Amino acid sequence: MEQKLFIYNTLSRRKELFEPLHAPNVGMYVCGPTVYGDPHLGHARPAITFDLLFRYLKHLGYKVRYVRNITDVGHLEHDADDGDDKIAKKARLEQLEPMEVAQYYTNRYHAAMDALNVLPPSIEPHATGHIIEQEELVKQIMDNGFAYESNGSIYFDIAKFNEKHHYGVLSGRNLDDIINASRQLDGVGEKRNQADFALWKKAQPEHIMRWPSPWSDGFPGWHCECTAMGRKYLGSHFDIHGGGLDLVFPHHECEIAQAVASQGDQMVKYWMHNNMITINGQKMGKSLGNFITLEQFFTGEHESLDKAYSPMTIRFFILSAHYRGTVDFSNEALQASEKGLEKLMNGIAALKRIKPSAECDGQTKKTVEALRRKCYDAMNDDLATPQVISHLFEACGVINRLVDHKASICEDCLKELTETMRLFTFDILGLRDDRSGSSDEREKAYGKVVDMVLDLRAKAKAAKDWTTSDRIRDELAAAGFEVKDTKDGATWTLNK
Repeated sequence: MEQKLFIYNTLSRRKELFEPLHAPNVGMYVCGPTVYGDPHLGHARPAITFDLLFRYLKHLGYKVRYVRNITDVGHLEHDADDGDDKIAKKARLEQLEPMEVAQYYTNRYHAAMDALNVLPPSIEPHATGHIIEQEELVKQIMDNGFAYESNGSIYFDIAKFNEKHHYGVLSGRNLDDIINASRQLDGVGEKRNQADFALWKKAQPEHIMRWPSPWSDGFPGWHCECTAMGRKYLGSHFDIHGGGLDLVFPHHECEIAQAVASQGDQMVKYWMHNNMITINGQKMGKSLGNFITLEQFFTGEHESLDKAYSPMTIRFFILSAHYRGTVDFSNEALQASEKGLEKLMNGIAALKRIKPSAECDGQTKKTVEALRRKCYDAMNDDLATPQVISHLFEACGVINRLVDHKASICEDCLKELTETMRLFTFDILGLRDDRSGSSDEREKAYGKVVDMVLDLRAKAKAAKDWTTSDRIRDELAAAGFEVKDTKDGATWTLNK
């Protein structure tokens, strides 16, 4: 079945048919974390969103090179020019080398991503390992006349760029509005225009992280690393650049300007952005101090949390909303996700206990035959995961009726139902059954024992030993196993 995937392109502001530049190869770059603190829920959303896309593109048969960077230079965020170097500041506070801080929190980030079942990217470049490439980018922009030196720092000349190109093409802003909205900042006197952004900053004497350059000992501007590393690993033109919606301006806008200023045209065909996670309507983030770390979610050790939530509950919570919609944190929403995940995992586990009949009833056949197509249609419509989950829940209803012998299913349809449920739940949505060991392990452990006991009960019934038969049923019920007698024999369900 050939699939046509449509994705929303922030650049064109519409859904577009995904047509890779060099099919079947796909190049995808996603902005990764700045590693100066523990990963929080706001980090989980882009990681899970683009993990979903990575999984789905691979499922569709594409050969994906997925690049997600690690920002281990404490760049100056927001305006990218002034403020504290976050990693260096953390290093001073903890009396560590900056690279110790970066490595420690990189390890913490990886551990959290593993817990969330986020696949590792194909390449994970570090900003500090690509200073030469960033300096080369700055030289190209200067040689083309779109940057200038001031007191050892290099700034991008937005007004000069805008004479030939459009600064604001991604965010929809015009230059006058950008200039008027720019704040008066320390060091603005170095710039021709207060909206100009730094490509290279001369390091102050106390600045720990610095590198030699033709202009000064200093460090690259925040926006340079992604342009330089994207070009190095994916080429001068690639398919997808992703990140959080808060990166559209200024970060991704500046990336586009840098690419055009250095090579004459844009690098990226599709720009994709996930929306924010909010707490009481405000964006969650380290800089705002309103974040909850992923470890705190997993342990429940935060005043805003009623309890601990498993990594798969967090993943399900994020996938329950469309990636372009906002998600507001609440314990109620997380507990609803916990129940939804349990429902889905119970449904998939129950499939192993269903015995096929000679033929399907009409409603079951109709639901099973449509399930795969409906899930694909939802995924192909800009990764509409809430609809996928809704279709899987509908299938869980069919599974429950089959377990209760209120419906029948043939062998071929049971195989199709099982394969579709597992494909979209585990392979594409990336969920896992983490409940005290895998479902397979529990089924094997319980199944052998319970089936043996039920066989003894069947022999007791055949001998009309109703006392023993009823006692076995009651003892199993007391242990949490519900036994149902049918015309085809006894079945059992483990009650949660």
